[in-house]
Amino acid sequence: MTSENQFRPYDVDASMSGCSCGLHANEQAHNAADLATRNARSQDAELLLLDTVEAAAVRALFPNDTLRRTFLKAVGVGAARAAIASVLPIASLQAMAADSPKGLEKKDLKIGFIPINCATPLIMADPLGFYQAQGLKVTLSKTAGWALVRDQMLNKQLDASHFLAPMPLAISMGLGSSPQPMRVAAIQNVNGQAITLALKHKDNRNPRNWKGFRFAIPFEYSMHNFLLRYYLAEHGIDPDRDVQLRVTPPAEMIANLRAGNIDGFLGPDPFNQRAVYDQIGFIHLLSKEIWNGHPCCAFGVSQEFITQNPNTFAALFRAILNASASAHKQENRPAIAKAISTPNYLNQPETVVLQALSGHYADGLGQVKTDPDRADFNPIPWYSMATWMLTQMRRWGYVKSDVDYNALAQQVFLLTDAKAKMKSLGMWSDADASQGGYRKFTIMGREYDPANPKQYLASFSIKRT
Repeated sequence: MTSENQFRPYDVDASMSGCSCGLHANEQAHNAADLATRNARSQDAELLLLDTVEAAAVRALFPNDTLRRTFLKAVGVGAARAAIASVLPIASLQAMAADSPKGLEKKDLKIGFIPINCATPLIMADPLGFYQAQGLKVTLSKTAGWALVRDQMLNKQLDASHFLAPMPLAISMGLGSSPQPMRVAAIQNVNGQAITLALKHKDNRNPRNWKGFRFAIPFEYSMHNFLLRYYLAEHGIDPDRDVQLRVTPPAEMIANLRAGNIDGFLGPDPFNQRAVYDQIGFIHLLSKEIWNGHPCCAFGVSQEFITQNPNTFAALFRAILNASASAHKQENRPAIAKAISTPNYLNQPETVVLQALSGHYADGLGQVKTDPDRADFNPIPWYSMATWMLTQMRRWGYVKSDVDYNALAQQVFLLTDAKAKMKSLGMWSDADASQGGYRKFTIMGREYDPANPKQYLASFSIKRT
């Protein structure tokens, strides 16, 4: 535990200061600072009236301190609860479990993860104590590839897992496996991916010249696959006919790039940054330049687990939500990078993990760039994220016939429709308030309107449907 005194300056001489605490130039400055502190504590006091899940949700939704305080002061605790419950499945979780970790049906849990930055909240919750705080004893199971994650979840070898966000949709539909209802409790990360190319292509940056390229992707049912296909198709490259896409576990992408087996990959960090670190590749494009704020990975469980262990699921959800809120803050990233880069987790150089998490990074072409939005952690699983994924599954032939986009999204993603009340609180735009959980997104300049997924799908010239 870090003490408050550790944050005080070591070189302040109280005898030379004009205030009683020795930290301010004079008593007037001391009083002003004290008043500001008391006001901030008073304004944040309403957070103490919210339970752990609610308070973490408020912080995640309104990370800006001033906006959060304005929100709580304007609407009060009751309205805040109603508003947050309209966006996240707070009410149902609270009905299933009290705040206390007592009454857990199952305390010893095995949770799967792939060793990549996308799993940051799920991983950091172990060394930083978020699981323990909820009375859970979690064993994190490092897994080599996504097909194995899927199989272990289907065989009930894992209680919960880090998923690629489209995977629970695919598993629930029986794509690539026997169907089993899966649920996305939270999005693990947004952004945080990149297109990395071999150094020999540093003068070949125009995707229209990439016919014949071989790219690695981590799994067919992945945002990496869908974003890379989208990017290539927008530049006139048919991803099924003009290039090769090879499913490759993330940890093997570096070796394949070094050996010349692939020309590049759209993959997760820290492997994009590791290619730069090893001087074998460069970052051509961050995935946020395709879709800023796109989902990538998710935290998921089976419906059966939720039904049989409602209190445990609620506690697990609280731990992940709290970890996500912590990971969202840039000032926490150095400590998080240190905690998760160790051999039992990511097994990567700390500097590689931190560059990808912080957005202050070398690009492999001799430049150091700063982009704080390179990776972020926002747990809200919007329904429209799910319906966009379904349009891409349909576009590329993974789904052979029309589907009920909204029904599938609402079945798999644990998000309740946002209510018009949010509009009255001034926290959402008119479009957000009217569409509830179906937020519009812009991908490479093309708007995705979740109210018209079939029209969106029909607008593409390169597709398999």
